[in-house]
Amino acid sequence: MPNAISALRYLGAVCLLFFGVESCAFWVIYFVCGLSDMADGYLARKLGCESKTGAMLDSLADLAFVICCCFKLIPALALPKWLWIWGGVIVATKIINQISALVMYKKCIFPHTIANKVTGILLFVGAPLTVFLESIVPMVIIAVVATFSAIQEGHVIRKKKKKLE
Repeated sequence: MPNAISALRYLGAVCLLFFGVESCAFWVIYFVCGLSDMADGYLARKLGCESKTGAMLDSLADLAFVICCCFKLIPALALPKWLWIWGGVIVATKIINQISALVMYKKCIFPHTIANKVTGILLFVGAPLTVFLESIVPMVIIAVVATFSAIQEGHVIRKKKKKLE
């Protein structure tokens, strides 16, 4: 059941591409996808069916959701250049983290740290606030937390190698 919910988030993410950011349908799908992200993990723990496959499916569904949201929301965000650059550095750090994991372990690793979860929740709430309030404050707060999260993620990935040796 939790894996099915994660898989449905892929479908929801793709559906976002067919609606404008100003439409009610976009935001309904957006919030359903976000709630499904919380529901799949909760159900997996509650039902005792947590798995590495489920965690990976959840992370990949999150990635699809983020990519589709970025595709739709970035044009709607009026952010200063320095904030776009900061976001690019965060994304580059996360990509380097995954390259590092691929080199060390021959697979992607998506640590489910508290900082990553807080970043996800802030992005989920902050993106609509930034669009509707036309303020950069939510995105600056998110950038601060996401920076810490990306650095911590790299540390967790590299620290894992020591456990394997």
